[in-house]
Amino acid sequence: QVQVVESGGGSVQPGESLKLSCVVSENIFDFNSISWYRQAPGKERDFVASINVNGITQYADSVKGRFTISRDGAKKTVYLQMDSVKAEDTAIYYCRANIPFRYYWGQGTQVTVSS
Repeated sequence: QVQVVESGGGSVQPGESLKLSCVVSENIFDFNSISWYRQAPGKERDFVASINVNGITQYADSVKGRFTISRDGAKKTVYLQMDSVKAEDTAIYYCRANIPFRYYWGQGTQVTVSS
């Protein structure tokens, strides 16, 4: 059973930075892609960023230029570097490991941006 574990969340002020980690129990290159999603209170879970097996990255327009997704295969970890955070970035951040017709979700990590 694939396990996905997020960490690194916390409380920060607007304009600060935070780095989230997503550790996968299997070789991350066995997955088509690894993605980050977020869910704010009372809202749907939305796509944030992804990195595919070839290293190609994609970002939601709302985070483009501020967030960076990266990976370390040896550590089976995908990161989400969050810079210049805003109050609207407050959400639970989830990592998802993707293979055709199947997803593996983590439990999420809370990010709160408040002055």
